[in-house]
Amino acid sequence: MPCARAATIGGMPEPLLSAPAPTAVLRPAAEHRPLRRGPLLITSLLAVTAGVLIYLAPLAAVWRTAWPYALLFAALGAAQLGAVARVLARPTSRRVVLAAAAALAVLVVWLLTRGAPVLPGPSPWIPADSVIGFVDYICAGLQVIGVAGFGIVWVLRAVAASRGSEAPAARGPRLRRVAGAVAVVPVTLVVLLATFVGFSGASDGFAGAGFPGGTVAPRHLPAGQRSTVEYCRIDGVPLAMDVYTPPAGAATPGRGAPVAMYIHGGGLVLGDRKLSGLGASLSNHQAALFTPLRERLNANGYLVASIDYRLTPAAPWPAPLEDAKCAVRFLRTHAADLGIDPFRIGVWGASGGGWLSSMLGLTGRQGGSGPYADQSSAVQAVVDMFGPTDLNDFADAPPFVRFLLWAGIGTSTATRHSASPINHISRDAPPFLVVHGAQDEDVAPRQSVRFAERLRAAGVSTEFVEVAGTGHTLASPGQQPSTQEVTDMVADFFMTVQR
Repeated sequence: MPCARAATIGGMPEPLLSAPAPTAVLRPAAEHRPLRRGPLLITSLLAVTAGVLIYLAPLAAVWRTAWPYALLFAALGAAQLGAVARVLARPTSRRVVLAAAAALAVLVVWLLTRGAPVLPGPSPWIPADSVIGFVDYICAGLQVIGVAGFGIVWVLRAVAASRGSEAPAARGPRLRRVAGAVAVVPVTLVVLLATFVGFSGASDGFAGAGFPGGTVAPRHLPAGQRSTVEYCRIDGVPLAMDVYTPPAGAATPGRGAPVAMYIHGGGLVLGDRKLSGLGASLSNHQAALFTPLRERLNANGYLVASIDYRLTPAAPWPAPLEDAKCAVRFLRTHAADLGIDPFRIGVWGASGGGWLSSMLGLTGRQGGSGPYADQSSAVQAVVDMFGPTDLNDFADAPPFVRFLLWAGIGTSTATRHSASPINHISRDAPPFLVVHGAQDEDVAPRQSVRFAERLRAAGVSTEFVEVAGTGHTLASPGQQPSTQEVTDMVADFFMTVQR
């Protein structure tokens, strides 16, 4: 078979037709190739997106308290969501770096507005922390996870680029890829749990600092109805009080109505004054007999006030106590407007609310910070329902209770000592009614037993009732005394002491 001849063009041989040269395939350098949408990258994107949802959820409340921060949060949210969308559309190293930078910007804002704030104005995180006092920490933690994940993805791509190859996870054995995905599973579960807890807490701020439909002036409130007023504004944070006025004709003619102020529970870390929603479930108003007591007291001419307060650790201790004192001073300042007797103010609460009620009763005469400084913070009666009285006596408490104590007060023995009602007893304390479930495993009944003994020893009028057949609540079927009997007991105590 004859060989193919090589044609010449301009003296140069043409390539042999039977042996064409291989065609070069141009491929982008490793650093310019799109990243794999692997588990680590997806988890990082999920984390930062969850963080965005947390700080955008209460944006309306932030706008009402500090509109410049609301604008800043809106801008940061748009930047982060835009970065996430770009990474999802085409995940490149540069876009991952930009997403990490946006998350870092949120962390910087968080650091500059937490604790001893560098930036001016009220904390923009308080609305997010109005139901769970550490939501802002969850938000920051999610951003940290995102930044760390983006950093790892970027480092792996940089290593791959230096080798001129794909990232190891992209070309490694199937077993290696599966192992990498499995390693990310715990982090992903943490992110999902944090997202649920954080967004659930933050979204309760949609209404704007807890004020449904805005507040009203504390005067000429309609009889027999609930009205929401702003009782104090401390460090730029508006604090809400629900005022339940007695029905027309229930109050004693010619005399101001007595007051029973309710402080919700939740270990100072959880809950709010509302009667529905996440905050209500975390406060467990039912355990404190709020509704039957409120109805009974209203029917007997009482004005009932229920307050929100700044939660810890978002607002460090003693912020909740200072808020409760401010609420008492607010009531006295507006006594004429509200039609109440400023010398007949009692307080009650359960669990963390009982703890605050006791601290208010024992330290109210010492005054407090905030508005209405010319008025007294003292109360004339205290009902403590299974509240902690010695914060250094929790070694045998369940883990979650110890976590709340750690989050709310910290681990300092001295701080816990100063925050314990049992260490503030004095002879001039108001009358106390202490009620505790015999089977309480969250707060040991011995705390209330010792507290009542110390109060009596100091000469303070004190009643102690141990309720059989119930634990960390006073609303258990079959308990003795019954729920109705305890309700009557508390109402009679207020009406006797405040007659």
